[in-house]
Amino acid sequence: MTDVRQAVTGDIKLGECPIWSEAEQVLYWVDIDGHAVHRYDPATGVDEQRGVGARPGAVALTAEPGRLLLAIEHRITWLDWPSGEVTPWLDVEEPGRNRFNDGRTDPAGRLVIGTMWPDTKARRRTGAVYSIEGDGTVTPLLSEIGVPNGTAFDPERGVMYFADTANQIVVVADYDLETGRRSNAREFLDYRDLAGKPDGACLDADGCYWSASVYGWAVIRVTPDGVVDRRVELPVAKPSMPAFGGADLSTLYVTTIGDAGSAPSEPGRDGFTPGDLLAIDLDVQGRPDPLFPTA
Repeated sequence: MTDVRQAVTGDIKLGECPIWSEAEQVLYWVDIDGHAVHRYDPATGVDEQRGVGARPGAVALTAEPGRLLLAIEHRITWLDWPSGEVTPWLDVEEPGRNRFNDGRTDPAGRLVIGTMWPDTKARRRTGAVYSIEGDGTVTPLLSEIGVPNGTAFDPERGVMYFADTANQIVVVADYDLETGRRSNAREFLDYRDLAGKPDGACLDADGCYWSASVYGWAVIRVTPDGVVDRRVELPVAKPSMPAFGGADLSTLYVTTIGDAGSAPSEPGRDGFTPGDLLAIDLDVQGRPDPLFPTA
């Protein structure tokens, strides 16, 4: 079994959206139901957090270290890490309905992010996926989404990956980097014969897709032709999203779900706790996330 260690443990309700800052050599990540953004420094082992007063769904890096693009509830905001100040920018949907969930920047720096009805047990398909430009232009890409997840981009192959967790299918589509449009969507991976369901994802340097198998106690690697060639067993049942980090981008960080979500968490194994941020040293490397442009 691949060695898995606790990077951060504690009262973490719903860990999500880890993203490695090469400039700062730290990992940012969010606790959605804990209403906080975290910053973990592996050199010191210190994990700091900033309360943001509502549910943060995703975070993106900008060219200014410590200045983050943050999706909270239905709006896009800026977070100044040193001060903890949150500055509103865009209201994307009406308040009191959907909340933001999975999102990341595409190779051109756009934020591509989805929304969802907060109570997944209701099985409502009110969510959507949006592309957000640096000038504030918002373009809808998808509608009638249950739980948006698994967004990742492969510029070498010109494709975008996406998963609606409720459907248990990972889809791949051609992606036009100039326009930010997707086309020719087709099935990439059918999760119905696998343990768990597709949650967050990232790509490694070889273009392989690493998917968090929520409820499945694992992350899996899928080759570009859709073959599962690796499974890393985890000590908690509900991993939510992986991200490569560390000095050479060969450490896989995995956020997990604690006492939140649609179903109670099973106890962790071997002293691990649901909600822990996990770290796994691998023999493959990731790729850095593109930066969102700032004025």
